[in-house]
Amino acid sequence: MAEHCTNDRPPTFSKPKVELHVHLDGAIRIDTILDVAKQRGILLPADTVAALKGLCTVSEPATLTEFLGKFNQYMHVIAGDRKAIKRIAYEFVEAKAKEGVAYVEVRYSPHFLANSGVEPIPWDQKEGDVTPDEVVRLVNEGLSEGEKAFKVKARSILCCMRHMPNWSMEVVELCKKYRNDGVVAIDLAGDESMNCVAYPGHRNAYEAVDVLKAERIGHGYHTVEDQALYRRLLEDNMHFEICPVSSKLTGACDPDFTKHPLITFKKDKANYSLNTDDPLIFNSTLDTDYATVQKYMGFTDEDFKRLNINAAQASFLPEKEKKDLLNLLYNAYDMVDSTEL
Repeated sequence: MAEHCTNDRPPTFSKPKVELHVHLDGAIRIDTILDVAKQRGILLPADTVAALKGLCTVSEPATLTEFLGKFNQYMHVIAGDRKAIKRIAYEFVEAKAKEGVAYVEVRYSPHFLANSGVEPIPWDQKEGDVTPDEVVRLVNEGLSEGEKAFKVKARSILCCMRHMPNWSMEVVELCKKYRNDGVVAIDLAGDESMNCVAYPGHRNAYEAVDVLKAERIGHGYHTVEDQALYRRLLEDNMHFEICPVSSKLTGACDPDFTKHPLITFKKDKANYSLNTDDPLIFNSTLDTDYATVQKYMGFTDEDFKRLNINAAQASFLPEKEKKDLLNLLYNAYDMVDSTEL
C-alpha cells in the first residue's frame, strides 16, 4: 500500500498500518470547515486555512479545557448538516488512505453531530431535524463509500460521554441497531472508556477493567505508576491505544518524549498500537507519531511491524475479517506468519 507524504520526506514506516484510536470530530479538514461554513452562511472568526488552523490547533502542551475549547471553533459548522456529516466521514477515509492505513476504527459521539432528539442541543445550535440515529447512518454511508473509493477498511466506535449520562442508553441502542452496518464497539469517553475501550487515570483503570470489562485501554500511560495493576494488564495482554503526540499536547505525559511511558511499554513488550487521537487539533498525521517514537524512543521497522500486528489482533473486526487483515499485514511485512515477531 503506497503512502503519500505531504512534506517531501519519505514516510517513517511505509508499510500498511492499523489505527484504532482517532476521533472523527478531531480529524476534519480545515478547508472542509471553511467550505461548509460558506455554504451554510456561517460566519467564522477566520476565513483562510492558515488563520483558522491557528484557532483550531495546539502546538504546545495545553490544559484539557484549552484542548476541548478548540472544538467550539468549528463543530457548529458541521453538526446538524447531513451533507457535511457524510462528507467528513468520506474524507476521513481518504486521509487515512494517504497515510498508508489498511484498517481504521474511528470513534465519535452521534449526539455531538445532531441537532434534534438530543438534550441539550450541542454547540449552541438551533433545533433542526438531524437525530443521533441519522448521524450514525450518515457516517456509516460516508465510511462505506470511502472504503470502496480508497480501499481502506473503516469501522466506527460510538461514544457515550461521561458528562452526558442521559445520552448513553441511546448510544447502546444505536450500537445494537448498527452492529452489522459498520459499528463495531462502544466507548465511554471522558475519564474512562468501554467491545469496550477505556481512558483511565491509573486508579480508574481498575474500574475500567473490572467493572466495565474494557477490552482495550485508550492511552493508559499512568498505569505504569501502579505496578500491581500494570503487571496484571501485561499478564492479561491488555491492548493500550497509545497516542504520543496527543499525550504531550494534552499534558497527559511529560513533554520530554525520552521520558514517555511508551518506552516502558516497549521494553516490557506490552501490547499497544500507535494512533493520532485528534490530528486536526494537533496539526499532525499518523506519520508524525511514528516519526516521534522513532526519533525519541528508538523504534525500528520491526517494532512498527509488531505493534501493527498487535493492533490488528486487538481490532473489533469479526474473526474472518481480522484474519484477512492479519494476512494482508503478514504479506506486506514479508512474514510467513506471526511466529516471526
